[in-house]
Amino acid sequence: MTMSSSSHFFTSDGLNLHYLQWGSGKVPVVMLHGLRGFAQTWQDLVDAMGNEFTFFALDQRGRGDSDWGPTEDYKADTYVQDLARFVDHLGLEHFVLIGHSLGGQNAAEFARLYPERVMAMVIEDIGPGSSKQGEGAERIRREMRNTPLSFDSWQAAKDFWTHSRPNLTERALQARLTYSFREVDGKVTWKHDQQGIAEARLTIEPMDLWPAFRAISCPTLLIKGGDSDFLPSQTVADITASSDFVQAIQIDHASHYVHDDQPEKFNEAVVRFMQAVLTD
Repeated sequence: MTMSSSSHFFTSDGLNLHYLQWGSGKVPVVMLHGLRGFAQTWQDLVDAMGNEFTFFALDQRGRGDSDWGPTEDYKADTYVQDLARFVDHLGLEHFVLIGHSLGGQNAAEFARLYPERVMAMVIEDIGPGSSKQGEGAERIRREMRNTPLSFDSWQAAKDFWTHSRPNLTERALQARLTYSFREVDGKVTWKHDQQGIAEARLTIEPMDLWPAFRAISCPTLLIKGGDSDFLPSQTVADITASSDFVQAIQIDHASHYVHDDQPEKFNEAVVRFMQAVLTD
């Protein structure tokens, strides 16, 4: 059954930031999308996790229905500040954090700064060094340099995603078309601040995530895509060796975008992890 969401806004640093809320269960779950993601990307996971939880998915600044910010603020420190204001706005003292890629970075850094507030974490396909070196980091920099700012037709926009993300399920592809784009003056343009986000990704030095990963003090599930170019197996091994709190799982036939490529297996892994957390 598809759970229906309600749409809300709050203010952070003068920006109106948008979020979705689902459910009314006892356990709050805060969800953070990736570099060019959107809050609706979590719908399938929300449906799989069900009624024990209340879910809050943020459109991080510059994405979805949130305001765009200055390019120099598309960086971890500012995202984490937005997240702190978000959970304060919601009145959440103790909650679960789930983040993909950029969202996983922001979740881990928030947990380093506010360990007492994070009950458990799910980090999808990012680790120390992911954003700095390797094939995945170079692929994302290449995409940032080469992504058009608009398309002449919806078919051209669809072709962009099918070429960029050949493993996407049809449902995930349709979600990207629905929530990544808008039509303006006959052109299909991005809803997110593609130009600003690209410039920031190409010019701002990524955060070193080792301090955040070494500081993890809550049950944490690290999910790696079996075919991911972004999170090497050696990094996963180094993380689990350095922490008693992190368990890792690899989901085969998935790229960096695990929840889009293998949604059922991704959702099963998160549900199983959360059941273990809640029964401990």
